Amino acid sequence: MRFAFVASETQVAQQARRKLIEQYGDVPVADAEVIVALGGDGFMLRTLHAYRDLHLPVYGMKLGRVGFLMNKHRLDDLAGRIALAHVATLYPLEMHTTNADGEVASAIAFNEVSLLRQSNQAAHLEVKLNGTVKLANLVCDGILVSTPAGSTAYNLSAHGPILPLDANVLALTPISPFRPRRWRGAILPHLTEVGLRVLDPGKRPVSATADFHEVRHVREVLIRQSREHGVRLLFDPEHNLEQRILDEQFAAD
Repeated sequence: MRFAFVASETQVAQQARRKLIEQYGDVPVADAEVIVALGGDGFMLRTLHAYRDLHLPVYGMKLGRVGFLMNKHRLDDLAGRIALAHVATLYPLEMHTTNADGEVASAIAFNEVSLLRQSNQAAHLEVKLNGTVKLANLVCDGILVSTPAGSTAYNLSAHGPILPLDANVLALTPISPFRPRRWRGAILPHLTEVGLRVLDPGKRPVSATADFHEVRHVREVLIRQSREHGVRLLFDPEHNLEQRILDEQFAAD
C-alpha cells in the first residue's frame, strides 16, 4: 500500500512522520493510495482542503490537542488497520459571498460557515431558505450553518444540535440571538439553500468564515451543500465517527 504522510509543524508530529516513513516508506501525495495525516483536527481540516480534488481517502492519527476526526497514534500494522477501517464520507458546504463593494468570493467548509459581527453592535440579518424569507430581521452576534461532522465543534459551543452523519441534515444555529429571543435555530434538509443578507452593512458590518477562510464586510451570503467535493475519512472500527458523534451527546464535560 502506497502511503503519503503529511504532518503538522509541531515537533511531535514531525518526529512521528519520520518514524512512519522509516517503517512504511513514503510517496508523493499524487501517487498515494492513502493520505495519512498526523496532527489535530485543525490540521486534518487543512489536509482535506489541500487535497480534496485528488479524491484520496485520508486516515488521521491524533498528535494534537483536539482529535475528534483522528485515530489513535500507533506505529504497528498500518496497512491492516486501514484495510479494516470504517469509511465516513463528508460533504462540505459551499459559501458564496458578495461584499459591500460588490466583490464576489467562494470557499468550501467541511465544518461550518459562520457569520459574525465585526463591531460592538449586534448584526441584523435576513434569513432565507430556498429563496423564502423565514426571519425578516434576526438580531444577533452571528449565525452558522454546520455539517454533521462539524456539529460537535463551533455549532455545539453555540448550543446547536449534534447531528448524526447519516441524517442528511444541516444545523442552522444563531450565535447569541437577541431578537427573536426564543429562536434557537433549525435543523434543515441537507439540500436546503441558505441565504443570509446583512441589513445594515455600513453601520453593522459582518464577516463570513468558511472553516478558516474569512471574508470581511459581507452583504450577502449563499450557503449550500457541495456533492462534488466529498471526501473519505477512515476510522478504526472501535473509534468510528458515527459512534463518536453518538457518544458526544452523553459527554459530561
